[in-house]
Amino acid sequence: MHVGNLIKHFTLTYWQVYFVRVYTHFILQNMGKIISLANQKGGVGKTTTAINLAASLASLGKKVLLVDADPQANASSGLGIDIRTLQFTIYECLIDGVPSTQAIHPTEVENLFVLPSHIDLVGAEIEMLNMDNREHVMKNLLSPLKPAYDYILIDCSPSLGLITVNALTASDSVIIPVQCEYFALEGISKLLNTIKIIKSKLNPALEIEGFLLTMFDNRLRLANQVFAEVKKHFQGMVFEAVITRNVRLSEAPSHGKPVLLYDPESKGSCNYMDLAKELIAKQA
Repeated sequence: MHVGNLIKHFTLTYWQVYFVRVYTHFILQNMGKIISLANQKGGVGKTTTAINLAASLASLGKKVLLVDADPQANASSGLGIDIRTLQFTIYECLIDGVPSTQAIHPTEVENLFVLPSHIDLVGAEIEMLNMDNREHVMKNLLSPLKPAYDYILIDCSPSLGLITVNALTASDSVIIPVQCEYFALEGISKLLNTIKIIKSKLNPALEIEGFLLTMFDNRLRLANQVFAEVKKHFQGMVFEAVITRNVRLSEAPSHGKPVLLYDPESKGSCNYMDLAKELIAKQA
């Protein structure tokens, strides 16, 4: 090849490679982030956080999909979805291969959508046992949705079963709610070990987004002790935003609304708005 043509060929190839790298970086930067909310200990505020963090992110202009991966379906009903009338839920998507787009529903909050759950999801783990790549079923379901949303939040059930493993395998990161009460750290070591195993065998990119302190009451000595203990153990991995005990947070789900709509001036609403802003700032 003539030297001039060789240089021309090399230059063209160089700029092609450069363009591909820039384009790939742009696409990755503009794809949604999948975040699981997980803790096998029940009653720590996972579903409350999933609903209200999703609503707060949406109110800040982010397009959000909340995936209800808990058979109790509280995240679905907490956003006003009547699960008794649904034709398709995440169960049909995981087990029967129904396209996720057929099961996704809009909510009362602009920019917020939900992929609802159903009690049938209880049996999904048994039905998935004989599937090929059973740990990747949810990843295959959600990955094509990433370009359409800024955030995809997965509300996990209080267990470390196959559905939760699927959620963590599909996720870019995980938020771990920690209740500011006795035994708050109970089980976290088991969850962290599960995350470590998933990271090593199924999802090397999985990271801990942060530990979120919930149900905090600064009037209680115990709550302050737990707060200090979590900060001491996990340091910079703990969110600055703290979710305080708030009656409005407890009342809102019974009205099928996030607290942002039920009582936007409440302490709980402000706490979750602070969390949403902190999460967005971390991605910037």
